[in-house]
Amino acid sequence: MAAAVARGVSVPELPRLLARDPYLAPFAPDFQRRYTLFHDLLKNIEENEGGLDKFSKSYKTFGVNQLVDGGLYCKEWAPGAEAVFLTGDFNGWNPFSHPYKKMDYGKWELIIPPGQDGFSPVPHGSKLKVVIRSKNGEILYRISPWAKYVARIDTNVNYDWIHWDPPLPYLRKHPQPKKPKSLRIYESHVGIASPEGKVASYKNFTYNMLPKIKDLGYNCVQLMAIMEHAYYASFGYQITSFFAASSRYGTPDDLKELIDIAHSLGITVLLDVVHSHASNNSEDGLNKFDGTDSCFFHSGPRGTHNLWDSRLFDYSNWEVLRFLLSNLRWWIEEYGFDGFRFDGVTSMLYHNHGIGTGFSGDYHEYFGLHVDEDALVYLIMANHMIHLFHPESITVAEDVSGMPALCCPIAQGGGGFDYRLAMAIPDKWIQIIKELKDEDWNMGNIVHTLTNRRYEEKYIAYAESHDQALVGDKTLAFRLMDAEMYTNMSVLSPLTPIIDRGIQLHKMIRLITHALGGEGYLNFMGNEFGHPEWLDFPRKGNNESYHYARRQFHLADDHILRYRFLNAFDRDMNKLEERFGWLASPPAFVTENHESNKVIIFERANLIFIFNFHPSKSYTEYRVGAETPGKYKIALDSDAPEYGGHQRLDHNTEYFTEQYSHNFRSNSLLAYIPSRVAIVLQNMDIPN
Repeated sequence: MAAAVARGVSVPELPRLLARDPYLAPFAPDFQRRYTLFHDLLKNIEENEGGLDKFSKSYKTFGVNQLVDGGLYCKEWAPGAEAVFLTGDFNGWNPFSHPYKKMDYGKWELIIPPGQDGFSPVPHGSKLKVVIRSKNGEILYRISPWAKYVARIDTNVNYDWIHWDPPLPYLRKHPQPKKPKSLRIYESHVGIASPEGKVASYKNFTYNMLPKIKDLGYNCVQLMAIMEHAYYASFGYQITSFFAASSRYGTPDDLKELIDIAHSLGITVLLDVVHSHASNNSEDGLNKFDGTDSCFFHSGPRGTHNLWDSRLFDYSNWEVLRFLLSNLRWWIEEYGFDGFRFDGVTSMLYHNHGIGTGFSGDYHEYFGLHVDEDALVYLIMANHMIHLFHPESITVAEDVSGMPALCCPIAQGGGGFDYRLAMAIPDKWIQIIKELKDEDWNMGNIVHTLTNRRYEEKYIAYAESHDQALVGDKTLAFRLMDAEMYTNMSVLSPLTPIIDRGIQLHKMIRLITHALGGEGYLNFMGNEFGHPEWLDFPRKGNNESYHYARRQFHLADDHILRYRFLNAFDRDMNKLEERFGWLASPPAFVTENHESNKVIIFERANLIFIFNFHPSKSYTEYRVGAETPGKYKIALDSDAPEYGGHQRLDHNTEYFTEQYSHNFRSNSLLAYIPSRVAIVLQNMDIPN
């Protein structure tokens, strides 16, 4: 690392980053060192592996792959093995009849000639295992890290590796959509995407969920729990087979069809990729693949995440880089994914994995020996590779630390991500609802949380995600309305003060987060209509029940239930953004956050957003600043009857500006603002 600093490859556009944020100037050597490490790694790959393209397509040679003549080429990396064999249905489970040949750098290869009929010696759908003889003579049966399909057969506890080579593989019919300017993400889990108490399928998602998502105005689906994970209740975050799409929902071709149909609807599809850690399973996971604790992972305590009980990758290892980079290429090129949400980035970036660390924003927290620069360089390389070979792809970082420049271009010394999650926002809404009376809500604090982001780094805002839906936590709707959701959500029952408050605030919180909080927006499936209760997967602690491992979408379709009001508002909010593109516009100009009035007003994308959070006070002839003169009309009104509102605003009203400056705006207008209402005004003199 010292040599890297000494040589000092210059960061081409670092002056631009430092001009934008002069407080980063003392850390210029850190940016230079990180860029040099990335540059050197890229150069080494180009010189020693025939280029990054070939290196990141190693899934074509590692694992089990068919040769042109019908035979099979098998290759594994098992540096701790004494001998390696392939066994399975094809050889009657003879463990030693097909030995691999030892190569340099811990690699092993095996060529199996085609059968007498010229076809593959291992039929599609048959079981396989890699047999490892460890240094101490132990015989281990393992699943290849590169296995493309694994499944749990009958009542087996462990997963089986199944050779996937269908005679007629799925062929894509639709082109990849262009990268959206405004990203409206529907965070989804295939297995719970049904009201039924069972594991739902890829087919169900394709034909029942995608049309619903399209109708709601979302243009991106982020799929969780796709990479195979033996433990369903891990929510997909304890990966056992990195190249295998989860078989509990269907076949690989079913997933390919899902993505293809999504593309036909103009929906971008992101994979929630987990490269921050791996399951500690060894029978059907990566752990101890070659009989040692160091294959793929750090040896000893550094290789284990204490809170997650999982294994941690050694990002400095050449073969680990090959494995992870190839994994990203595989999901894009084999399945057609349009990018990734990288999970657990904070855990990767720091040697302490962010455990017990309250990041204050002091820049010294992001530079120094406590930063795992091997992991950071891997992330930079991953972003470089993805955007080099697939420029339309999108990458999102889940980082709670707020590392500066993570979403800046690599040429500026940044991490190369397109977006980062605005993770402080849902925490703020939870804190407000839990701890404060409505009259004590702090408008300035809300505005600060929603606008406190790094300039020219894109953020995805969200009021809540899957984290808040999990058992032990509560969704916004459940926090706001709690037990009354069981008894008073029918329009045939009286509108109680708790339900009324919950419905109005649910809409306002989501709209202000959408419009003020970032350059993208995310919603977890079902939360758009205030899904009741929590999410809990079948496990011993709940008697393996699926009761809470489902989404009750029928509630939003029932016309006598008030869930439909929230669903309709969410749809129209997204459709309005689609028309005006505020997420792709410069950040909002906040003209007012009035504490005693509980009013927040801001302008973005030629729209005026007005929020009155006061529980009881309405305001007549309230002066609203407007930079652009003209005639304004209501474009969205949370008080409209179709959204469960009280219909206190006349949508025929025309609001004309005066040349009367107000709150640093050149013009202003007068408006009636009822209590607990969000209003969006559109300038009718500007073409849409």
